[in-house]
Amino acid sequence: MLEALGIDLKEIIFAMVNFLILVGVLAKFIYKPFLGALESRKQRIRDQFDQADAVSRKADAKLAAYTRRISNAEDEAREILRVAKQKADERSAQIVQEAHDEAAAIIAKAEKTIEQEKDKAIEDLRDEIAELALLAAEQIVGGEIEKTGQDAIVDRVIRNARNSQWQN
Repeated sequence: MLEALGIDLKEIIFAMVNFLILVGVLAKFIYKPFLGALESRKQRIRDQFDQADAVSRKADAKLAAYTRRISNAEDEAREILRVAKQKADERSAQIVQEAHDEAAAIIAKAEKTIEQEKDKAIEDLRDEIAELALLAAEQIVGGEIEKTGQDAIVDRVIRNARNSQWQN
């Protein structure tokens, strides 16, 4: 029946055997190496993805570290500014206090000087009044009083003046 169709069974078997030999040779020499190449390429791609993930994790870790460093640097800068401002405020207060103290010392010195000048002026005025009083007394009495007597009278007049009207 196959012969009626013009098909030779030997040729079909020969073609099938050749086809199977060809498939076996291709499977052994081409298909298996091709599958191996595909598998190695697949593995290389997986490795590259793993490396990319590792690099990405490292980059994320470095980014987090840099972010922490920047945050720490900003915190340190704020602390340095706070301390500098505090020191400046303290120094400013110290300078103001020193100025107040110096002004108080100058005022106290001026008051002391004024008091000394006042006492000197009062003493000079008393001496002059005593001289004028003696001069007036000499002219009234008409004579001269001894020098030692004059000193006693002047001292007594000054004491009396201090105790009464010369008090300030």
